Amino acid sequence: MQAANKDLQDSEYRLFRDFLEQQCGIVLGDNKQYLVKSRLAPLMQRFGLASLSELLNKTLSPFERQLRSAVIDAMTTNETLWFRDNYPYELLKKQILPEFEKEQKSVKIWSAASSSGQEPYSISMTALEYQQTRPGAFPGGVTVLGTDISNAMLEHCQRAEYDGLALSRGLSPERRTKFFEDSGHGMMRLKDAVRRNVSFRHLNLLDSYTLLGRFDIIFCRNVLIYFSPDVKAKIIRQFAQVLNPRGYLFLGASESLSSLNNDFEMLRCNPGIIYRKKN
Repeated sequence: MQAANKDLQDSEYRLFRDFLEQQCGIVLGDNKQYLVKSRLAPLMQRFGLASLSELLNKTLSPFERQLRSAVIDAMTTNETLWFRDNYPYELLKKQILPEFEKEQKSVKIWSAASSSGQEPYSISMTALEYQQTRPGAFPGGVTVLGTDISNAMLEHCQRAEYDGLALSRGLSPERRTKFFEDSGHGMMRLKDAVRRNVSFRHLNLLDSYTLLGRFDIIFCRNVLIYFSPDVKAKIIRQFAQVLNPRGYLFLGASESLSSLNNDFEMLRCNPGIIYRKKN
């Protein structure tokens, strides 16, 4: 069998880079050909294509919907951790959830790029831990919505099953014992108590958020770094539109609103920074 051709011309890379930014806002640098090759090479065999050039050319065709979807899945899927950076979940438990614990209506939290599910499920576990120490808190309940552009990742999220490697990334043995059960074949599944508060749906962050409803807290961590300044500003503006007054926005440790938007005030915590929507 002839080896697949993974060569990529600069002109082909530029066309694909423009396509990716137009479709989902992700901006690739001038020298990220290696990333395209590593992410898309496995798709060549799956779709019976002999070269990376052929794959990219077909991707640009509006009629190749299945291939397009697979390519966007491959380029937007990122590894993630349970309780990533830890401090956002500590802030949630110690500082933010206490403000909402008497709410009669449901406290709504949005994980705006749920990837393989670790962030929204970590949020749900944090809320459960808080409720266990404060019986009667949140009479209206806590709901978590996870959205992602990747349908493959959303299916993974809904299965709520993880292997030993995924469970080793940021999850303590205590939480693993408390919140997971053996589902066979070396996999562990989140218990119903964690899963029942979390739902998932497909969303491209370039689209409108109005059909999602309104939220008290939004997590969009380690996502904005992939977008251009104009797209970042658009996303933050739309977050402000669906966030309730005095609601909270969590960004990644290396991300900042920095003149992108005036709807939020920055709160310095120890450690970390969070943003609160103004009245």
